[in-house]
Amino acid sequence: MAPLLLITQYSQPVRATLMTIRALGICVELKEVNLIEGEQLLSDFIKINPQHSVPTLVQDDGFVLWDSHAIMAYLVDKYGNNDSLYPRELRKRAIINQRLHFDNGVLFPINALGPVIYGGERSVPLEKIQRVEEAYGFVEKFLQGQDWIAGDAVTIADFSIIPSITTLDLVVPIDPERFPNVVAWIGRAEKLPCYDVNKRGLDQLKKLVEDRLK
Repeated sequence: MAPLLLITQYSQPVRATLMTIRALGICVELKEVNLIEGEQLLSDFIKINPQHSVPTLVQDDGFVLWDSHAIMAYLVDKYGNNDSLYPRELRKRAIINQRLHFDNGVLFPINALGPVIYGGERSVPLEKIQRVEEAYGFVEKFLQGQDWIAGDAVTIADFSIIPSITTLDLVVPIDPERFPNVVAWIGRAEKLPCYDVNKRGLDQLKKLVEDRLK
């Protein structure tokens, strides 16, 4: 039986996980969770994941895992034909882990869109705009002299950070003159066979934000 993945398509961690799944070529059953309607707070969901977050992976033997970074690493180790997306070599993996922690600890907490989608805010505060631009600067430096976020090959670090950066770009457009490495990296990512998964969810999110700001 295929693993079950509880998702919300527009969620950036979900998009990251789906890009990994597509790249690995594995079959997963998808089940939508309506965050706006609060389905993640229902007792059945909380029994599975007390942090009530998406994505949540459920395997047929009862194993449950949440947090996209943990799920992506697990999927590569379990289903990958090789370790190219998450190399076992100590230092390569350490750099990828650092980038994943950067996504989890710096990019995601900015949450520039959360107040607009769930809190009824009509604009993004200046303080958050400044934090977004600072984050772009970090990514710009990560990409100095290399094509991908953790080196010269695509890894789950790219799958994790691409959805975050393209989400932030909806509210704080990336200046190509200030952040040329970031813009070029996004262009390369858009050519990946698995990128359409990110685009689909990103288009949904863009429409949701536009509707909220009408």
